[in-house]
Amino acid sequence: MITGLLLAGFAGAMVALQTIFNNRTDVHMGSWATTTWVLAMGFIASLACSLIFEGKRTFDLSGMEPWFWFSGLIGVGVVICLVLGVKILGPTFSVSITLTAQLGFALLFDSFGWLGLEKMPFDWKQLAGVVVIMGGIYVFKFGGKKKSDTAQHTSSKISETL
Repeated sequence: MITGLLLAGFAGAMVALQTIFNNRTDVHMGSWATTTWVLAMGFIASLACSLIFEGKRTFDLSGMEPWFWFSGLIGVGVVICLVLGVKILGPTFSVSITLTAQLGFALLFDSFGWLGLEKMPFDWKQLAGVVVIMGGIYVFKFGGKKKSDTAQHTSSKISETL
C-alpha cells in the first residue's frame, strides 16, 4: 500500500509540474501546438519504455474492447483543457478543479461500474469527501479576499483573456 501511495503522490506532483511546463510552452507556441508537442513527446517516451519493458506485448490488442484503443484521444482533451484552464484560472486553481472533477467522476464510475469496472458500493462519506474538497478549494481561492479584490482580479483576468 505504501508503494501505491508514493506512486499516487508522485503522479500528483507530475501533473502539477506538467501543467506548469505546458503553460510555459503555450506562451511560446499556442495551445494546440503545445498539445501536439506534449503528446508527441509523451508518445515517443512511452513507446520507448513500452518496447524496453514489455517488448512485443506493446502491440498486442487482442481481447481488448476496440474503443479502449482510442483513450489517447482523451489525452488531447485533457491537455488542451488544462492549458486553457491555466490561462484563465492560474495553475493552482485549475489543477484543484481538475483533480476534484477527476475524483468525483471516479466515484461515479466506481459506484455504477461503468466502462467495465467492478461495481463498488456507494458510500455517502465518499461524496461528502468530494464536497469537503470543493469547499476547501472555494476557501483557498476566495477566502480572505475582500469582495473588491476579487472583482478587480476577475476584471483584470477577463481583460487579459480578451
